[in-house]
Amino acid sequence: MTLISRYVLRELLLVFSVALGALTLFMLVVGLVREAQQQGLGLVQILMLVPYVLPEAMRFAVPGTMLFAAASVFGRMSASNEITALRAAGITPLAVIWPAAGLALVVSFVSVWLNDVAVSWGRDGVRRVVVESVEQIIYGRLRQARSYSTAHLAINVKAVDGRRLIRPTLSLTQGPGGTPATVSAAEAELQANPAAGTLIVTFRDGTLHMGDVSASFPDTIVRELPLAAVSRKGTVATSPSEIPMAGFARARAEQVDRIEQLDQTAAGKRAMAMLAGAMEATVPAAVAPEQAALAEARGRYNRIVLEPWRRWANGFSCLCFVLVGAPMAIRMRNADFLTSFFLCFLPILVVYYPVFMLGVNQAKRGAVPPVAVWFGNLLIVAWGWWLLRRVVKA
Repeated sequence: MTLISRYVLRELLLVFSVALGALTLFMLVVGLVREAQQQGLGLVQILMLVPYVLPEAMRFAVPGTMLFAAASVFGRMSASNEITALRAAGITPLAVIWPAAGLALVVSFVSVWLNDVAVSWGRDGVRRVVVESVEQIIYGRLRQARSYSTAHLAINVKAVDGRRLIRPTLSLTQGPGGTPATVSAAEAELQANPAAGTLIVTFRDGTLHMGDVSASFPDTIVRELPLAAVSRKGTVATSPSEIPMAGFARARAEQVDRIEQLDQTAAGKRAMAMLAGAMEATVPAAVAPEQAALAEARGRYNRIVLEPWRRWANGFSCLCFVLVGAPMAIRMRNADFLTSFFLCFLPILVVYYPVFMLGVNQAKRGAVPPVAVWFGNLLIVAWGWWLLRRVVKA
């Protein structure tokens, strides 16, 4: 490796390391504060979340930091006439750009790995910490706001005395369209059992309401509630964005089987209706639930197929940003690193991210193939190639 290559790499690594540390710390704090506000976490739970939120913070920080390092280093080199001196010595500007491209290529692979770790291991870890701390979270929210609620559960109390809930009212809905069950008692106590996936609630002296049925109990009753209904994070990852890279082949196969089953169920329902002479049961409105489930299953399949493409395209944005940022910073010849960065980032913000999100949204709908998420990267590379040619010929 030549002296100039080592010099450029050293400068890039220095700026990249310092900026990445600062930006990651900022985004880590933002992520922890958001989780603490949404979940009602205490200090112990926040500290337990740090290793799981860190990959999420870094995957957003790395691409921008890589661009910042390239814009800062090459903007300063160009403003101090170092690039001009290299040209005078017969050295092409490519000699200082290729080390940056090589570093960005390595960082791109790391970024892809961070994307995978953040959305699988990281989010699963956050969910596990929240679920295991659900008892402390509920007690904390009830002490502060006298209420706690999720999509299927609502708890309201008059006061909290240690572990005793004074005059609690608990409403639980089992599944969509289910009849809510409401328990009002003189007092209650909560005890989480993460191993069994339940929250044990002990009521004393109260009334149970379910629909039009009511029953009083002067003594004690115990109810076990699923943590999936009690925790705001749930217990199982359901989004395709949280599937690890190694699990996509299996997820695709399972989703194909589900689509075939739903398709066969809808076709069988029509066939039975035709054999029975009930032609009114063959119209689209009669099989609307099956068709809705089939459309949802196909949409999930599109998202499963898209997700690996999205992660690779998002990770390799590091390389694309450097291919634009380095020649653009050289052409601008601005020593102010903030000015260089924002002037390089503004076109990327206007062009790359809208095109990337458009490709993601269209691919989720099945309107375009998943490879369309790379179109934004290709536009940036083409633009960077044009800038690079201008820099070399200058």
